[in-house]
Amino acid sequence: MFEKILIANRGEIALRVVRAAREMGIATVAVHSTADSDAMHVRMADESICIGPPPSPQSYLSIPAIISACEITGAQAIHPGYGFLSENANFVQVVEDHGLTFIGPTAEHIRIMGDKITAKDTMKALGVPCVPGSDGGVPDLATAKRIGEEIGYPVIIKATAGGGGKGMKVAQSAADMERAFQTARAEGKSNFGNDEVYIEKYLTTPRHIEIQVFGDGRGQAVHLGERDCSLQRRHQKVFEEAPGPVITAQERAQIGKVCADAVAKINYIGAGTIEFLYEDGEFYFIEMNTRLQVEHPVTEAIFGVDLVREQIRVAEGLPMSFTQDDLSINGHAIEVRINAEKLPNFSPCPGRITQYHAPGGLGVRMDSALYDGYSIPPYYDSLIGKLIVHGRDRPEALARLNRALGELIVDGVDTTVPLFHALLKEPDIQNGSYNIHWLEHWLETHLADG
Repeated sequence: MFEKILIANRGEIALRVVRAAREMGIATVAVHSTADSDAMHVRMADESICIGPPPSPQSYLSIPAIISACEITGAQAIHPGYGFLSENANFVQVVEDHGLTFIGPTAEHIRIMGDKITAKDTMKALGVPCVPGSDGGVPDLATAKRIGEEIGYPVIIKATAGGGGKGMKVAQSAADMERAFQTARAEGKSNFGNDEVYIEKYLTTPRHIEIQVFGDGRGQAVHLGERDCSLQRRHQKVFEEAPGPVITAQERAQIGKVCADAVAKINYIGAGTIEFLYEDGEFYFIEMNTRLQVEHPVTEAIFGVDLVREQIRVAEGLPMSFTQDDLSINGHAIEVRINAEKLPNFSPCPGRITQYHAPGGLGVRMDSALYDGYSIPPYYDSLIGKLIVHGRDRPEALARLNRALGELIVDGVDTTVPLFHALLKEPDIQNGSYNIHWLEHWLETHLADG
């Protein structure tokens, strides 16, 4: 059993891991930059250690600094949270080389799923349905045009090492291909140091559906249903719910079993999310995230499980505390991401919190590291909290979300709370009739008008 784990992250996710570890009787070490010396995760952990100045490459992304922190504090394992080094295979290898345990998948699985082409080929071989497209990287424009004609326009060109919406361009017709192809390659090169791209059929009105999987590393795996994450801005999720409003029980069981079987076959360990585009009753694999997701609380809410606790358990070599037969959906859950951003342009809005009050009551959870007087630093992601609600059904969850948003107080900085107040008034949101393009179109016609 672990006696002490180090959390290689910050903010609400670091605090989330502290809480799970404390319930398990495990001591925690918080690492922090000089900008985060007064952060809540630093205050709440059993120990803390400064690992560098504010820029992430000199602190939260510094592998030597994090390993040194483990050696100084005697931590036996590292939980990476999400972001930063959570999907860095080299980091995992270094952790293991130093006799420490990485609370997450193996370096091999992170490498496989970190490359979009390899991931797609692997999933296809494991029986997971994929989007029609190129077999591997596309070497030149002539090949790109030929593939576009074969699978039919529109198509999307994606950087193989891409993420966060970077290195992705749509070609609506053959006339658009050269511009889209060259731009995607250039963005891949500048953002990820790799200009290789691949091509997929571009679905016009899909939903973003992701399946939560969990494996024990010894050939056993389960799925915990789906999350609908279709409300996105610039490929960034803002509103997630589980179960999906349009997914039937039969579809859930079928695609869930496919995903669980796939990760079981490769002896995957820990939490993972297999993401799909869903259109006209069909699922198309797009990528697998080999880490805990930002939106994991909605899955926890409807299944009554602690995914972080489970991550720690299997990393210790213990079996999963549940089987597939133990898992059944209870009610409906929704999460909205609260960012410190100024509308309508979503520009980052760091600053001092003059007053903070978290909503409460039945079925309300607020994951945040805010407190009165806290100064949001300008160096990191603008996510400052996640408001999660749970109800007996979707209408109750929506009503509870509306109530909880009205209770939330974050003074001193601008936030995205007004966006969610506006969205909850929309009939399409109330009845679940949206796709991955819905929010972008809505923002163009509503938010800009004030």
